[in-house]
Amino acid sequence: MNKYLDYGYDDIECDVELPKPIIQEYDGIQVVRDDLLNGGTKRRAFTMYIASLPHIKEFVYASPRQGYAQLSLAYACRDLDRKCTVTVPKGKHYWLTDEAIKLGCNIIEVPMGFLTNIQAKARYYCEENEAHLIPFGGDHPIIIEAMTRTALTLGVSPKEVWTVMSSGVLSRGLQNAWPDAKVYGVQIGHNTTEDEIGRAETFRSKYKFHQECKEPERPPFPSSLTYDSKAWTFIKEHASKGALFWNVGK
Repeated sequence: MNKYLDYGYDDIECDVELPKPIIQEYDGIQVVRDDLLNGGTKRRAFTMYIASLPHIKEFVYASPRQGYAQLSLAYACRDLDRKCTVTVPKGKHYWLTDEAIKLGCNIIEVPMGFLTNIQAKARYYCEENEAHLIPFGGDHPIIIEAMTRTALTLGVSPKEVWTVMSSGVLSRGLQNAWPDAKVYGVQIGHNTTEDEIGRAETFRSKYKFHQECKEPERPPFPSSLTYDSKAWTFIKEHASKGALFWNVGK
């Protein structure tokens, strides 16, 4: 039995239809090209999460400056006609923030923008405005289940799966989709806990979260310079031929 049935996933009413991910091969690796979807993989999951809460008018997220979720949420809120607010560190915008603004996202810049502070400001905003705060990394059973369901639409059964890992949400969704697969995660930024890692084996990127991957180490397809790109050197060195890599965004 699906352990997320208590959250009513199969009862969620959602009229938004996003294109299925596609897989392309690069250097013997099967790459899920969710960089082809504006807003990337978490747009899919946030769409289902927002649709599960039809009474909520505004969704809020606390995002690091280079966090991809701010753009994913902006697309999902636009698609479902909800208000989107994101707290980010004060200062020069990364391109993701500028794109989120174009989609109607309300950006609140927070001085001294370390993660705990932008999260505190997001919680305060929610209390003052009766808005709904999305957990860091989208770490909620509905969002994890959305990742699982998306993976199952691919119609493949990989023996080995790779992702970049911060909150571990995508990896855990893929672990559920392919319980017999060997799963690897390349950790960046957030110190992922054992519970967040699940059964994945992990490597640690030399890059800090905000640092962009250097050009010689980037994959031969569009990939987030502060996120997915950082896994490619590990994949080239350690992955088996035919392994699957989930590219979250561009």
